[in-house]
Amino acid sequence: MGRFFWGSKGASREGNKAREVGEDEGRDGGGSGGGSGGDSKQGSSAVKDLFKKGLNKMADENLEEAIQYFDLALRLDQNFTDAWIKRGYCFFHLNNYSQAIISYDRALAIEPNNTEAWNLKALAFYRMKNYEKAIECANRVIDIDPDDGMGWYNKACYLSLAGRVEEAIDALKRAIEIDIAYAKKAVKDRDLENIKHDIVFKRVIEVVVLEAIRMGHGNVGKIIWVTGMNRQEIEEALNSLILKGLIVKKTGIQLGLTMGKEEQYELAPELVSRIGLEKPAITHVPVAGGGEGRSREAMERVQRFKELSEQIERARSSVEKGDVDGAVEHIGRLLEPRFFGSILIEHMPDLHRDLRLYHMRLRDAGSGKNYLNANKTEILGIIAEIDARVDEKVRKSLA
Repeated sequence: MGRFFWGSKGASREGNKAREVGEDEGRDGGGSGGGSGGDSKQGSSAVKDLFKKGLNKMADENLEEAIQYFDLALRLDQNFTDAWIKRGYCFFHLNNYSQAIISYDRALAIEPNNTEAWNLKALAFYRMKNYEKAIECANRVIDIDPDDGMGWYNKACYLSLAGRVEEAIDALKRAIEIDIAYAKKAVKDRDLENIKHDIVFKRVIEVVVLEAIRMGHGNVGKIIWVTGMNRQEIEEALNSLILKGLIVKKTGIQLGLTMGKEEQYELAPELVSRIGLEKPAITHVPVAGGGEGRSREAMERVQRFKELSEQIERARSSVEKGDVDGAVEHIGRLLEPRFFGSILIEHMPDLHRDLRLYHMRLRDAGSGKNYLNANKTEILGIIAEIDARVDEKVRKSLA
């Protein structure tokens, strides 16, 4: 829908899904190049064993010891790209961004087209507030893969922070053309504050609302729930979309046994014929028929994700307010398996791991408050990404 909405022409909107920062932590190290071990199977086995021990230390949040194991592996094989990347990742989470960049550069010397290393290097420069260098790294990602949606989105954020508004808008539009999900991510992203007052950004909000309607969320209440935007933003977008002839307003439907009605919205027939329409969400559990158990299971799953969304909002609110005790409590509930941790571990282990690292430092009674203030943007970014993935799971469950 993104490309149609912006009015551009071209081939398929499909793009290769960008590699998430820090994903696939358990990946085997067998793809490394040669090193001091030569063709020795024993040497190769030793490298892999050290690498896996480093990954285990990362999982235990013992980053200093993880670095030691990666260093030992690299002594045996200096061309072990994954070890350089994971070494950099550890330094990154220890806030040693200069050492992280050195590690990523060593990985890129071996594999110049490794988009994971370029993305991570960009993120390190971002943390250092060196946005121009971050933009350069994002450009390399895009040069390697022009359809890397995450690369375009990150570039938009860095450009926005650098005050390059028009370029940021163009990069964001390209990201949305590749994957409509970036529109929803954008409306919540603090890194894009510099462009949110631009008239073009209003169209980003309209894209989000239009996509929600296409997915079967036809009233304001549902759109608020699935997008996280406020009612005023949504109603302004709805009015604009009606004026543009992209959606139509239906007669309000009866709400339960009350006399109240709520306006419903649908895509205009002409737009449906162009982009298609997703199946409306199931809103009831059948009392008979073969689909009863399956529908009930789907609705229970949706309810669980809804509860998770509410917990995410509590965590976000605590972090935004600088309430370290509240942040520790509510992020802890997101991480603990007896609450919502099992969901995060199953569906988004990379984000669960990253959030655990921040939570561990927030629990420090002596420095937790200062750490929260210094890392608020990064923690909110992880929470926003979790929220976006939860919403995606809900939409799939309702489809």
